[in-house]
Amino acid sequence: MTGEPRPVYDFAVEGPVRAEVFVLWLDDQQIMLTGPCGPEAWLIELQDDDDPVDTVTRMVGENVGPPIVVHSTSWRRDGGAVILSFVVVVAPALAAAFDSVPIGRAELARSEATSAPTSIDGAQVIEHGLRHLAWLVRDDEAVRRELADGWSGVLAGYVAEPFRHLRPA
Repeated sequence: MTGEPRPVYDFAVEGPVRAEVFVLWLDDQQIMLTGPCGPEAWLIELQDDDDPVDTVTRMVGENVGPPIVVHSTSWRRDGGAVILSFVVVVAPALAAAFDSVPIGRAELARSEATSAPTSIDGAQVIEHGLRHLAWLVRDDEAVRRELADGWSGVLAGYVAEPFRHLRPA
């Protein structure tokens, strides 16, 4: 490995591409879900020439307020579309205009070693996204700096568990 940036490759995707956005905020020590669709995933149709992260950042900024962190956590096929999942953290003051619900813990959606899970619930996507944030808060200086206000402690219980289902009993 030379330390040089890896090239970015364009590739074609058949069918629609949607961003599934979970807007999160911290109420004291409780992670809350909110957004323009209330406490639900917000689906944004992406155009062929849209950069998904830029589009999510812009849409959250225009409809909720400036995001603190925008992170793509996963993708899946659903109903003929490719769904790109994002967790987006906003300041508590921005969430006041929207309905919110507390986020609880959820079991991750499990798959086989070479195939996707047969079903994925929104709570499982959020759990997966929070595990990403927990890893980033420990590993990424920019995320650690942006989430310094209480998030580190709340995320401490979220631990990445890659291939947990393959470990021997």
